[in-house]
Amino acid sequence: MKKTLLGFPLILLVVLSAIVVFTGSEDLAFGDVWDALTGHGEETTAYFIVHHLRLPSLCTALLAGFSLAAAGLVMQTLMGNPLADPSLLGVNAGAGLGAALAVLLLGSSVTIGSLSLAGHMLTVVAAAIGAIAVTALLVALSLRFRDNLRLLIAGVMVSFSVSSIVSILGYFSTAEGLQTYVFWGMGSFVGTSGRSLLIFTLIALPCLLVIMLCAHPLNGFLLGEDYARNLGIPVRRVRTLLLLVSGLLCGVTTAFCGPIGFIGLASPHVARLFHRSADHRRLIPLTILWGGNLTLLASVIARLPAGTALPVGTVTPLLGVPVVFWLMSRRQQS
Repeated sequence: MKKTLLGFPLILLVVLSAIVVFTGSEDLAFGDVWDALTGHGEETTAYFIVHHLRLPSLCTALLAGFSLAAAGLVMQTLMGNPLADPSLLGVNAGAGLGAALAVLLLGSSVTIGSLSLAGHMLTVVAAAIGAIAVTALLVALSLRFRDNLRLLIAGVMVSFSVSSIVSILGYFSTAEGLQTYVFWGMGSFVGTSGRSLLIFTLIALPCLLVIMLCAHPLNGFLLGEDYARNLGIPVRRVRTLLLLVSGLLCGVTTAFCGPIGFIGLASPHVARLFHRSADHRRLIPLTILWGGNLTLLASVIARLPAGTALPVGTVTPLLGVPVVFWLMSRRQQS
């Protein structure tokens, strides 16, 4: 039974990946999609849709799910709070501010010398810069604030401040710019180019590897920072590193996909619920798998209305909110 549960998220990931590739808003025959996957019919419409739309969308969703889930687990462990979320410390808000500056202030186009950025790429770059700026601020604050509660409050204050600036920019923006920003804010795994996906991968995978290598320190943090120190763990150094890595994961995901809520909150709890483990050596890879499953499930649900594709950010709360209610009821019973 235990081995079955361990293999279940991986099997589910394969099944959901197949559904994402073989289904979509464009109705393609199973044989045409299979031919496209096996390299036949390179001049066909099916080949273009599969290789330029569905496969990049699948890879983007997986990377986003893996990143947000791992960041969520780290935040919940470091903060000692089961309701901690990657967006709680303001990294998502920083990415949102960068995107708002690009879309609402610069009009989705900027030229600096011989360098020119426009459209989606400018939004991604600006959002990434905003996320990195907030992450750097949080790392600096983590060196000053020794307790997690003050750091948590500081992150919430950063979020409120940034949201206020975005609202002011929106008030003075044009209707077209505001509409573009609203669509970005709904979140999507569609439209990622091959170059963007490569950049996403080169940032996300090393960060995920660092988190997996920090399983032992995270186990120490479960029982408090004093216990971790007694185990010989350099608490401030490890906490700063994990905050930086989690902030990068959250920031790069928000930059490429827009704000995707509740995945980072729900995935660790789904992993704990199914696998009954608090050992991060097992919990980290399991949480990462469940993060991928939740983002793929959200993608499938977003396609359910016939002929339409809802923004993924409007679907993920439907998956995350029940987890929050379950947590609150469980804590009340205990």
